[in-house]
Amino acid sequence: MSSNKREENKIPAKRLERLQTLLQADAPLWEAGVRFAGMDEAGRGPLAGSVMAACVVMPKEPLIAWVDDSKKLSPQQRDKVFDEIMASALFVGIGQASAEEIDQYNILEATKMAMRRAAEGAPADVFLIDALSGLGLPGEERGIIHGDALSYSIAAASIIAKVTRDRQMLELEAQYPGYGFAQHKGYGTAQHIQALKEKGACPAHRRTFIGHFV
Repeated sequence: MSSNKREENKIPAKRLERLQTLLQADAPLWEAGVRFAGMDEAGRGPLAGSVMAACVVMPKEPLIAWVDDSKKLSPQQRDKVFDEIMASALFVGIGQASAEEIDQYNILEATKMAMRRAAEGAPADVFLIDALSGLGLPGEERGIIHGDALSYSIAAASIIAKVTRDRQMLELEAQYPGYGFAQHKGYGTAQHIQALKEKGACPAHRRTFIGHFV
Protein backbone atom coordinates (compact mmCIF):
# COMPACT_ATOMS: atom_id res chain seq x y z
CA MET A 1 0.00 0.00 0.00
CA SER A 2 1.36 3.42 -0.97
CA SER A 3 1.98 6.10 1.64
CA ASN A 4 -0.72 8.19 -0.03
CA LYS A 5 -3.25 5.37 0.39
CA ARG A 6 -2.26 4.93 4.03
CA GLU A 7 -2.82 8.64 4.63
CA GLU A 8 -6.20 8.53 2.87
CA ASN A 9 -7.28 5.68 5.13
CA LYS A 10 -6.72 7.94 8.15
CA ILE A 11 -8.86 10.79 6.76
CA PRO A 12 -12.57 10.81 7.74
CA ALA A 13 -14.90 10.04 4.84
CA LYS A 14 -16.44 13.52 4.67
CA ARG A 15 -13.04 15.17 4.62
CA LEU A 16 -11.80 12.75 1.98
CA GLU A 17 -14.82 13.61 -0.17
CA ARG A 18 -14.01 17.31 0.23
CA LEU A 19 -10.36 16.68 -0.66
CA GLN A 20 -11.39 14.90 -3.84
CA THR A 21 -13.19 18.08 -4.92
CA LEU A 22 -10.15 20.19 -4.09
CA LEU A 23 -7.84 17.85 -5.98
CA GLN A 24 -9.65 18.18 -9.32
CA ALA A 25 -7.41 21.06 -10.37
CA ASP A 26 -4.21 19.73 -8.80
CA ALA A 27 -4.18 15.99 -9.44
CA PRO A 28 -3.86 16.21 -13.26
CA LEU A 29 -0.86 18.52 -12.89
CA TRP A 30 0.83 16.20 -10.41
CA GLU A 31 0.18 13.22 -12.70
CA ALA A 32 1.63 15.10 -15.68
CA GLY A 33 4.74 16.07 -13.73
CA VAL A 34 4.00 19.80 -14.01
CA ARG A 35 5.64 22.07 -11.47
CA PHE A 36 2.84 24.25 -10.11
CA ALA A 37 1.92 26.52 -7.21
CA GLY A 38 -1.32 27.73 -5.67
CA MET A 39 -1.85 31.41 -4.88
CA ASP A 40 -4.39 33.40 -2.91
CA GLU A 41 -4.68 36.67 -1.02
CA ALA A 42 -6.27 37.95 2.18
CA GLY A 43 -7.30 41.44 3.13
CA ARG A 44 -8.61 43.18 0.03
CA GLY A 45 -11.66 44.56 1.82
CA PRO A 46 -10.48 45.90 5.22
CA LEU A 47 -10.07 49.56 6.08
CA ALA A 48 -6.63 48.98 7.60
CA GLY A 49 -3.55 46.83 7.26
CA SER A 50 -1.74 45.26 4.33
CA VAL A 51 -3.14 43.03 1.64
CA MET A 52 -1.36 39.69 2.04
CA ALA A 53 -0.63 37.06 -0.60
CA ALA A 54 0.74 33.54 -0.40
CA CYS A 55 2.27 31.22 -2.98
CA VAL A 56 2.45 27.57 -1.98
CA VAL A 57 3.91 24.49 -3.65
CA MET A 58 2.40 21.41 -2.04
CA PRO A 59 3.67 17.84 -2.34
CA LYS A 60 1.45 15.19 -3.87
CA GLU A 61 1.56 13.31 -0.59
CA PRO A 62 0.84 13.19 2.23
CA LEU A 63 -2.44 15.08 1.95
CA ILE A 64 -3.37 17.38 4.81
CA ALA A 65 -6.93 16.45 5.78
CA TRP A 66 -8.19 19.88 6.80
CA VAL A 67 -6.82 21.98 3.96
CA ASP A 68 -9.80 23.96 2.70
CA ASP A 69 -10.97 27.45 1.83
CA SER A 70 -9.75 29.46 4.83
CA LYS A 71 -13.22 30.97 5.29
CA LYS A 72 -14.63 27.50 6.02
CA LEU A 73 -12.27 26.92 8.97
CA SER A 74 -12.33 28.31 12.48
CA PRO A 75 -9.36 30.40 13.66
CA GLN A 76 -8.16 27.44 15.72
CA GLN A 77 -8.41 25.10 12.74
CA ARG A 78 -6.60 27.59 10.51
CA ASP A 79 -3.73 27.89 12.98
CA LYS A 80 -3.33 24.10 13.15
CA VAL A 81 -3.47 23.60 9.39
CA PHE A 82 -1.13 26.58 8.89
CA ASP A 83 1.52 24.75 10.93
CA GLU A 84 0.95 21.54 8.97
CA ILE A 85 1.29 23.33 5.64
CA MET A 86 4.46 25.11 6.75
CA ALA A 87 5.93 21.77 7.84
CA SER A 88 5.19 19.88 4.61
CA ALA A 89 5.11 22.44 1.77
CA LEU A 90 7.92 22.37 -0.77
CA PHE A 91 7.78 26.17 -1.00
CA VAL A 92 5.93 28.93 0.82
CA GLY A 93 6.24 32.52 -0.36
CA ILE A 94 4.49 35.40 1.39
CA GLY A 95 4.16 38.87 -0.08
CA GLN A 96 2.30 41.95 0.99
CA ALA A 97 1.45 45.44 -0.13
CA SER A 98 1.17 48.07 2.57
CA ALA A 99 -1.68 50.46 3.29
CA GLU A 100 0.44 53.20 1.70
CA GLU A 101 0.89 51.15 -1.49
CA ILE A 102 -2.84 50.39 -1.59
CA ASP A 103 -3.55 54.12 -1.41
CA GLN A 104 -0.96 54.85 -4.07
CA TYR A 105 -1.80 52.17 -6.62
CA ASN A 106 -5.38 51.03 -5.72
CA ILE A 107 -6.32 47.72 -4.14
CA LEU A 108 -6.31 45.63 -7.34
CA GLU A 109 -2.83 46.72 -8.38
CA ALA A 110 -1.57 46.38 -4.81
CA THR A 111 -2.97 42.84 -4.67
CA LYS A 112 -1.14 41.93 -7.87
CA MET A 113 2.02 43.46 -6.42
CA ALA A 114 1.69 41.35 -3.27
CA MET A 115 1.20 38.22 -5.38
CA ARG A 116 4.28 38.92 -7.49
CA ARG A 117 6.28 39.32 -4.29
CA ALA A 118 4.90 36.05 -2.91
CA ALA A 119 5.81 34.16 -6.10
CA GLU A 120 9.45 35.25 -6.16
CA GLY A 121 11.67 32.19 -6.29
CA ALA A 122 8.79 29.71 -6.51
CA PRO A 123 9.82 26.43 -8.19
CA ALA A 124 6.78 26.48 -10.47
CA ASP A 125 5.99 26.76 -14.16
CA VAL A 126 2.23 27.08 -13.65
CA PHE A 127 0.45 29.25 -11.09
CA LEU A 128 -3.10 28.42 -10.02
CA ILE A 129 -4.57 31.69 -8.76
CA ASP A 130 -7.81 32.42 -6.98
CA ALA A 131 -9.86 34.50 -9.45
CA LEU A 132 -7.08 36.81 -10.67
CA SER A 133 -4.85 36.70 -13.75
CA GLY A 134 -2.57 39.07 -15.60
CA LEU A 135 -0.19 39.34 -12.64
CA GLY A 136 3.07 39.22 -14.56
CA LEU A 137 4.30 36.03 -12.89
CA PRO A 138 7.25 34.02 -14.24
CA GLY A 139 5.11 31.23 -15.64
CA GLU A 140 1.67 30.30 -16.94
CA GLU A 141 -1.16 31.86 -14.93
CA ARG A 142 -4.46 30.00 -14.51
CA GLY A 143 -7.10 32.09 -12.76
CA ILE A 144 -9.76 29.91 -11.16
CA ILE A 145 -13.00 31.49 -9.97
CA HIS A 146 -13.62 30.38 -6.37
CA GLY A 147 -10.25 28.70 -6.59
CA ASP A 148 -9.89 28.44 -2.82
CA ALA A 149 -12.89 26.09 -2.88
CA LEU A 150 -11.76 24.15 -5.97
CA SER A 151 -7.98 23.70 -5.66
CA TYR A 152 -6.03 22.08 -2.84
CA SER A 153 -2.98 24.27 -3.48
CA ILE A 154 -4.98 27.50 -3.67
CA ALA A 155 -6.83 26.54 -0.49
CA ALA A 156 -3.48 25.97 1.24
CA ALA A 157 -2.34 29.41 0.06
CA SER A 158 -5.57 30.95 1.35
CA ILE A 159 -4.81 29.61 4.84
CA ILE A 160 -1.23 30.87 4.79
CA ALA A 161 -2.32 34.33 3.64
CA LYS A 162 -5.21 34.58 6.12
CA VAL A 163 -3.29 33.41 9.19
CA THR A 164 -0.29 35.59 8.35
CA ARG A 165 -2.48 38.65 7.93
CA ASP A 166 -4.49 37.96 11.10
CA ARG A 167 -1.26 37.69 13.07
CA GLN A 168 -0.09 40.98 11.60
CA MET A 169 -3.33 42.61 12.74
CA LEU A 170 -2.64 41.38 16.28
CA GLU A 171 0.68 43.21 16.10
CA LEU A 172 -1.11 46.35 14.92
CA GLU A 173 -3.49 46.04 17.88
CA ALA A 174 -0.50 46.28 20.20
CA GLN A 175 1.00 49.13 18.20
CA TYR A 176 -2.22 51.12 17.80
CA PRO A 177 -4.56 50.15 20.65
CA GLY A 178 -8.15 51.24 20.79
CA TYR A 179 -9.26 50.39 17.25
CA GLY A 180 -10.09 46.75 17.91
CA PHE A 181 -7.78 45.34 15.24
CA ALA A 182 -7.48 42.05 17.17
CA GLN A 183 -11.23 41.54 16.91
CA HIS A 184 -12.25 42.77 13.47
CA LYS A 185 -8.88 42.44 11.67
CA GLY A 186 -9.34 45.84 10.07
CA TYR A 187 -12.75 45.26 8.51
CA GLY A 188 -15.37 48.01 8.65
CA THR A 189 -17.38 46.85 11.64
CA ALA A 190 -19.47 49.22 13.72
CA GLN A 191 -16.82 49.05 16.45
CA HIS A 192 -14.08 49.99 14.02
CA ILE A 193 -16.01 52.85 12.43
CA GLN A 194 -16.90 54.26 15.84
CA ALA A 195 -13.22 54.15 16.85
CA LEU A 196 -12.28 55.94 13.64
CA LYS A 197 -14.77 58.70 14.36
CA GLU A 198 -13.52 59.09 17.91
CA LYS A 199 -9.76 58.66 17.39
CA GLY A 200 -9.19 59.49 13.76
CA ALA A 201 -6.97 57.37 11.52
CA CYS A 202 -3.70 55.72 12.47
CA PRO A 203 -0.78 55.00 10.08
CA ALA A 204 -2.16 51.49 9.42
CA HIS A 205 -5.36 52.81 7.87
CA ARG A 206 -6.00 52.94 4.13
CA ARG A 207 -6.79 56.60 3.52
CA THR A 208 -8.59 55.88 0.26
CA PHE A 209 -10.91 53.47 2.10
CA ILE A 210 -11.85 55.60 5.12
CA GLY A 211 -12.45 59.06 3.64
CA HIS A 212 -16.15 59.16 4.45
CA PHE A 213 -15.70 57.80 7.99
CA VAL A 214 -13.33 60.47 9.35
